[in-house]
Amino acid sequence: MKIIIENVGIEDFDAWSGAVSTRERILEEGKGKEFDALIEELYPNGIDDVKLNDILWFEEDWIFEALRIDTDEEDEDEDEDEDEEK
Repeated sequence: MKIIIENVGIEDFDAWSGAVSTRERILEEGKGKEFDALIEELYPNGIDDVKLNDILWFEEDWIFEALRIDTDEEDEDEDEDEDEEK
């Protein structure tokens, strides 16, 4: 049996495991609608909850880059560069 849930955006998606932090960061940055549009563009026929969760969990770097969300690693690299210049 296959269950399809329609019109569920990132705000209403109940992520689990490693996807939770990515979902929270997207929402904290106010990029929920942009993420929904990105997924709709990539999956015009829809996407199941496991696939969406896997994308959030394992494609965090790609998502943040596509949504122009700064990552902590980039901030740390910039701090290290500034320290080296001093």
